[in-house]
Amino acid sequence: MNKKLDLGKEKIGKLLLTFAVPCVISMLINSVYNIVDQIFIGQGVGYLGNAATNIIFPIVIMCNAIAGLIGNGCAANFSLRLGEGKKEEAAKSVASTITITMISSILISIILYASLNILVKAFGCTDNVFPYAIEYGKIILLGAPFMIIYSALSQIIRADGSPKYSMILLVVGAIINIILDPIFIMKFNMGVKGGAIATIIGQIVSCIMALLYLRKLRSIKLNKKDFVPDKSIIKVLGYGLSSFITQMTVLALFVFMNNVMTKYGASSKFGSDIPLSAYGIVSKLNSLFVASVLGISIGAQPIIGFNYGAGNYKRVKETLRKVLMVNFIIGIAFNLSYQLFPKFLIGLFGSSDNKLYLEFATDCLKIFLMFCALNAFEMTTSITVQSLGNVKKSTAVSFIRQIILFIPIALILTSKIGLYGALYAGPIADVLCFICVIFIFGSEYKKLGKMSGSVIAIENTNTKVSSKDKIIITINREYGSGGRYVGKLLAEKLNIAFYDKELINEISKETGLSKKYIEENEQTKHALGSSEYNNEDALFVAESKAIKKVAKSSCVIVGRCADYVLGSKKNIYNIFLYSSLDNEVKRAVKY
Repeated sequence: MNKKLDLGKEKIGKLLLTFAVPCVISMLINSVYNIVDQIFIGQGVGYLGNAATNIIFPIVIMCNAIAGLIGNGCAANFSLRLGEGKKEEAAKSVASTITITMISSILISIILYASLNILVKAFGCTDNVFPYAIEYGKIILLGAPFMIIYSALSQIIRADGSPKYSMILLVVGAIINIILDPIFIMKFNMGVKGGAIATIIGQIVSCIMALLYLRKLRSIKLNKKDFVPDKSIIKVLGYGLSSFITQMTVLALFVFMNNVMTKYGASSKFGSDIPLSAYGIVSKLNSLFVASVLGISIGAQPIIGFNYGAGNYKRVKETLRKVLMVNFIIGIAFNLSYQLFPKFLIGLFGSSDNKLYLEFATDCLKIFLMFCALNAFEMTTSITVQSLGNVKKSTAVSFIRQIILFIPIALILTSKIGLYGALYAGPIADVLCFICVIFIFGSEYKKLGKMSGSVIAIENTNTKVSSKDKIIITINREYGSGGRYVGKLLAEKLNIAFYDKELINEISKETGLSKKYIEENEQTKHALGSSEYNNEDALFVAESKAIKKVAKSSCVIVGRCADYVLGSKKNIYNIFLYSSLDNEVKRAVKY
């Protein structure tokens, strides 16, 4: 994708446009699938049809969570193996993932189909909505394997360097759905069944396009033997766990709200069906805002990650500021539209003569999303903190609003004032979450400020370091950029010790592990935290001890997370070495 763009030098605004636009479009397309169905079903069937799509939406979230667990995890593992020059392992990982995706997508769809009647009741379905939900859900589940497969493969395709193709396959499916929805629902008078059929036809086409791409992968070549799953799938699932957890928190919130709408709606003048349908519409409208903000934030990840790795913390801070500013503008625009044009937006999902329906749907949109612009800060922080390598803190941010704040507040308020308590819980949770996230983001931003003062560039270093001076230089580098060669030259110029593979002897003495084992495994630390202490944990501890030991005197240390191990000690200079992709490939092939 952007081979000519230098992530370390190009203007941040230009980089954000280049990287974020495809992400925003892809995220919006995923939202459009369900929104289009709901709009045409609302026009052709009415609010009971809308409620049916709302009841089935948790199943769609489940499928997306599985696709994210496998697809995002594989994309991360794929990129890492390519960076290490291990193409065979990368190919094996991708092929194994494809096999697991196909098997799991079919099994999951069968299980969900068999338990559909139980699930829709658990999701808050009422007796009036039940027949619509079953009719719509059965067809959607027939297309679920295609949805999981193309969603997972689109992440792999993006990691292979073809984000445009990944976006196009989603666009094509969405366009087919949009064209077929009015034909099946209104012209052929097929109701919710027509909307479901239009959806799965679009998904099947997207799936076929994704599978066809596998024959022309740029980075690797897949062999038949690679499709037999092996232990690499464990790493894949580990890398995708954060995405899966985030989706499951969304699922928990959605199911909770459906049940609140039906339970407390039953004792209100609106009844159960109206609140259930109205909340579905509001959540779909909100999904457009969420997709836009997440698209900008995810698009910024490569820029943040690259410059953070390069030690260019000023550019990281500049990117964070611009992403926040853009997302807040987007948030304010959506927030104003929800407050100023609620009846128009509700009307897009089907006009109704039912005054109670219009009353509650309008109230739900205006109250529940009263301060939704503040969510831009929470979502941006969650994604950007993950870009800085703090997955635990990122996941915690996602939990704060949905699980820690909203659900308890909603339970308290609904017990006091009934149905509207759940609506007012939304803005209260948004404000409290905003306050909490300010401290989390502030701590990360402040940390960047401290780090930017500790990393400097070293140029024209012809002066030798005297025995009284102490200087530690750590070099992190992209694969093929010549980190060892440059480090050795620098050590010779400064007349200080040089450590790269030389550390293996120290580590071998410390752990008792063979040098061969260390060489093969030192770059493959656990992606998942595990309570079980094993050789890989011992290896990392031993590396840390060896690095601290040699750092007692002046030296140059290449790789091995030395900058992290040594932290912010005095007289330490952290360098990140990179080159153009073409130069790195040529050097890797030559040396």
